[in-house]
Amino acid sequence: MSPHSIPDRSIRICADRGGTFCDVHASYPDLENPKQRKELVVKLLSQDTSNYQDAPTEGIRRVLEIVTGEKIPRGKILETEKIDYIRLSTTVATNALLERKGHKHALLITKGFKDLLLIGNQSRPKIFDLNIRRPPPLYSTVVEVDERVTLVGYTSDPKAEEHAIQFDEDGNIVRGYRGNGWDGIGDAEGPGEIVRGLSGEAVRIMKKPDLEAVECDLKKLHDEGYRSIAIVLVHSYTYPEHEQAVGRVARSIGFTHVSESSQLLPMIKMVPRGVSSTADAYLTPILREYLDGFFNGFDEKLKDGRLRSPRVEFMGSDGGLVDLDNFSGLKSILSGPAGGVVGYALTSWDETRKHPIIGLDVGGTSTDVSRFDGRYEVVYETTTAGVTIQSPQLDINTVAAGGGSCLTFRNGLFLAGPESAGAQPGPACYRKGGPLAVTDANLMLGRLVSDYFPKIFGKSESEPLDIEASRTLFEKVAKEINDSHEGKLSLDEIVYGFIKVANETMCRPIRALTEARGHATSKHILASFGGAGGQHACEIASLLGIKTILIHRYSSILSAYGLALADRAYELQEPCSTFYTPRNKSSLIARLDKMTADVTAELRRQGFEDQRIHVERMLNMRFEGTDTALMVLPNDKEGDGKEDFEAAFKRVYKTEFGFLLETKSIIVDDIKVRGVGKTFDTLGESVFEEVDKLNTNLVNPTSHADSRYSVYFDKVGRVEETPIYLLDKLNVGDAIEGPAMIIDNTQTIVLVPSAKAILTTRHLYITLN
Repeated sequence: MSPHSIPDRSIRICADRGGTFCDVHASYPDLENPKQRKELVVKLLSQDTSNYQDAPTEGIRRVLEIVTGEKIPRGKILETEKIDYIRLSTTVATNALLERKGHKHALLITKGFKDLLLIGNQSRPKIFDLNIRRPPPLYSTVVEVDERVTLVGYTSDPKAEEHAIQFDEDGNIVRGYRGNGWDGIGDAEGPGEIVRGLSGEAVRIMKKPDLEAVECDLKKLHDEGYRSIAIVLVHSYTYPEHEQAVGRVARSIGFTHVSESSQLLPMIKMVPRGVSSTADAYLTPILREYLDGFFNGFDEKLKDGRLRSPRVEFMGSDGGLVDLDNFSGLKSILSGPAGGVVGYALTSWDETRKHPIIGLDVGGTSTDVSRFDGRYEVVYETTTAGVTIQSPQLDINTVAAGGGSCLTFRNGLFLAGPESAGAQPGPACYRKGGPLAVTDANLMLGRLVSDYFPKIFGKSESEPLDIEASRTLFEKVAKEINDSHEGKLSLDEIVYGFIKVANETMCRPIRALTEARGHATSKHILASFGGAGGQHACEIASLLGIKTILIHRYSSILSAYGLALADRAYELQEPCSTFYTPRNKSSLIARLDKMTADVTAELRRQGFEDQRIHVERMLNMRFEGTDTALMVLPNDKEGDGKEDFEAAFKRVYKTEFGFLLETKSIIVDDIKVRGVGKTFDTLGESVFEEVDKLNTNLVNPTSHADSRYSVYFDKVGRVEETPIYLLDKLNVGDAIEGPAMIIDNTQTIVLVPSAKAILTTRHLYITLN
């Protein structure tokens, strides 16, 4: 293909850099049929320093070579005029947090609160642990800032609105505070300037920061080598001026990264706001270093951000794409798994049938589970590696069970995980002297066939999987088990016992997302993806009572494919602290309208037309006297049908907790508007509509099977002549009945005896009888 024949700005590239592999999905115009696009997949190791410095850059180089037909030497600066966009998801920040390899930074906090983040919220997750080892804080040192503001009034005043300071529209005081503690002279409980905060609350400034003293402290930090700081001051969510003043001083001295908690997360609760700010100061510099290295591999056009230049977008933890200016360490914690959630949600959802979907992403070290029921389920507070972060993230439950999870027999118990063999040394069959892992068990049971598996093992990196190494270790474990067991178990029964334990471990987070929240698990559809998903999908669905499984053609690279389908997101959030009453509703709606206009204007600036912009308006609400706020998005059918937030809040609260506090007033803590710029029109008909129309053809194993292999199945035992089909050789409409295996270049799918699979345009549609 000649490079001149590919139009400028036509190649779309998505790269997902995972822990083991980097997956790249690209699409480009079909020159013979300009209305159609061709697709291309490149899979390479995330780290291979002897061959290349950066995996996504190397993957993009290979894509450009294949599409343009030009030879591009490694290390050459890549030209970007042919590229429309590059979308990246990365685990750089996540790994830095897990391994505690973030950036050295200092915490600046209000005087008297030096140990606040160390004390935390006093929760004790392991209450019976005799040797609790609390993870150390992320910051390296603390500097106290001698400043103080306080809120006028007190919490849970039954007449709070009546006693509160009253302001006019310009923020001038009309009437002072009249509740308990009023000094009887001024407008509050004591001296100090009074201003109206962003949330509408009255703020009394007791002491302004001495910026000269702050500058002196910051210069000392700078001389000690600190270049990143987090600023967390009391009540800055509603009165950010002191944080902003300190931030300006820090930047003037030469600090390259400043995390102001009021800019990052203007929400009430100082501890999570503070921990989140330190996490941002810890992770963002590491992320920026990585991204600077990435951009250095391309010409200048990629970073200039102009409309006519190629766009670079990043997957945020909430499932939306953000540009370079809005991407931070805090927003990238779940950047990797989020692409997979977007991928299965958009390819599996049917708007007319509305079947809820469970996403099962079985990787090498862990299994990620999520749920989709028409919109992404988002949580606003999560704990990762002992660090509680307040930032919108997709609700993804992770369990330490994957292809590399170690198998052991201890104290009479079969165990799968949580330890992992990783990529080095890997499972025993990888020829590096590794331990027994789930991959070894699947190999022994015939669910992985070494002849179809990439031959990349051994010292020469050209040998197949070593089944004898797996067998030797399993025989040793089998002897230990049978010596401690009355009835003798066969080797197959023992190996399958470990698979059953791994399957049950993977079911646990699924039940936590469904049954524990009042959803019937059996009424869901299972969308399985990830490298090891196809080997476990049928049995996990059977354990959960699920009848339908969807496996996408690109299921082993679905996180990269999901990037191609994701939408651009931009959101604004402001604190509020207002009672939700008929009198206050109009002012809340007015604030929502203003924020909606700002969000829409930003998405227009990014190049989206009005018909492609979708806006969600939310309030973070709680009952007075409680501290659990819920982010609420009303629908048209609730209450009066005109953004009835109260009806929506009561619905969500009842679903979450099972009761309502009918006598309590409702407080609005935050106002949020999220704008989404749609990047594609439609994916065509859903897989369910396609299956209804398909003329299916039951495949004859004798003529279509590529080979046969001995495979072990539960309750049936060994099926010596299990047919193996190659996915590429099957046609749309072909139906296969289990027991069988379907294999392509990147995955093996096991069909149990009660299963039937139909091949559709984009999926393998599996039903269990």
